[in-house]
Amino acid sequence: MTAPTAPPTGSPALSAERADLLETLAAHRRFLRFTVRGLTDEQAARRTTASELTLATLVKHVAVTERSWADFAVRGTAALEQSPEDWGADWVLQPGETLASVLALYDEVAARTDELVRTLDLDTAHPLPEAPWFPPGAVRSVRRVFLHVVAETAQHAGHADILRESLDGQRTMG
Repeated sequence: MTAPTAPPTGSPALSAERADLLETLAAHRRFLRFTVRGLTDEQAARRTTASELTLATLVKHVAVTERSWADFAVRGTAALEQSPEDWGADWVLQPGETLASVLALYDEVAARTDELVRTLDLDTAHPLPEAPWFPPGAVRSVRRVFLHVVAETAQHAGHADILRESLDGQRTMG
């Protein structure tokens, strides 16, 4: 196990909780990025299972979802409001999007999220929007939002591992 990295010069020391969140996010992001290493755009966009998922769209979805939850941590309920069409677009490469472009988006989103993990009050809480998948009246703390981002990233890194193994036999672990 490695020690958390030191904060940039002039930054306050991170609490153990914040350092753990950052380290865990970084680990699962590495797994996801490692899974798509060396792929062409054609390979990254290929369906390899019965699912509509591709490796490129999975990376895009993780980036967009993380961005939405980070926005929720800052702005509250309004940040999670989106149309079904917008949600569906998260799962499709749009014209001009490539594996490299969705990875670049993911890097931007991750850098912002990491800064928010370092700076936001983890006890701040916002109500969740009304949706069938949220309990009525549910509220989420910023801490729980970041834990959710960790869980989403880990879950989708596992999905990516299955897709990659189905594509060319490569595995992230093992």
